[in-house]
Amino acid sequence: MSGNKVLKGVVLVGLGATSYGMLATFVKLAYKENYTTAEVIVAQFIIGIIGILLINLVQKKTKSDVVKATPKNIFHLMLAGTSLGLTSIFYYLCVKYINVSIAIVLLMQTVWMGVLLEWILDKKAPSGQKILSVIIVLVGTLLATKLYEADLNLDWRGLFWGILAAASFTTTMFTANKVGLGISSAQRSLYMLLGGAVVVLIFALLTQNTPFNFEIFTKWGIVVALFGTIIPPMLLNAGFPNTGIGLGSIVSSLELPVSVTMAFLILDEEVTLIQWSGIALIILAIVIMNINLKQSKNQ
Repeated sequence: MSGNKVLKGVVLVGLGATSYGMLATFVKLAYKENYTTAEVIVAQFIIGIIGILLINLVQKKTKSDVVKATPKNIFHLMLAGTSLGLTSIFYYLCVKYINVSIAIVLLMQTVWMGVLLEWILDKKAPSGQKILSVIIVLVGTLLATKLYEADLNLDWRGLFWGILAAASFTTTMFTANKVGLGISSAQRSLYMLLGGAVVVLIFALLTQNTPFNFEIFTKWGIVVALFGTIIPPMLLNAGFPNTGIGLGSIVSSLELPVSVTMAFLILDEEVTLIQWSGIALIILAIVIMNINLKQSKNQ
């Protein structure tokens, strides 16, 4: 029974990560049809909120043991959700200027940023295992983004927004694992989305200098909401309790190869063998960071 639970968790986390991996390609396709970042992200959050709200209503009617969020829970989750909104803004601005295959690698800098944040907040130096993982990530990033090339023509704006997206995503992951843990994942997702929506709407008001194209809601809004806002959080929240953080983190790294493969197949982005080797190194670093070496030695 325990093995079946773990397998179920792996499948759920894998599908959730795969959904996230497809997201940037859909955003890039929306850009090709001249939709703005504000239009894409507003449509995603509004449709996402409606979708998660419906899921909450269904759970409320079908389950009698749903713990209701307190005003304190709601405030903290909405506050945490602001970093979720910023992550989407920064990441979508990033893919506007550089290839998806490089943007996703920049987002994966959360691996070493998470270690650094943990060190600062917990006042505890990282283990040798984590330091090794960080070194491997940095080498993998160097290869995957081709930063070693002297004549590399990479838009600095994409690099800037990509690093900001990674920093914001690190904050999102840190707060999401500490806020409102006693309530359902659907409620947590809803209030974090509402917090993110505030940031997204402010961004839209400040940057949208043309009439808002409402066709985005039916053309790409539903797709980006499903693959970026509705499906992944529900699957990941359902899967992680069965896999545990370590195995779940390893499986969720599927997002990286899926995103690069989608960009290669659909957007015709060039991905060299050296870049693939860099991607493989980043995945290896995530595995090393999350395996329990002491437990492995004792077995």
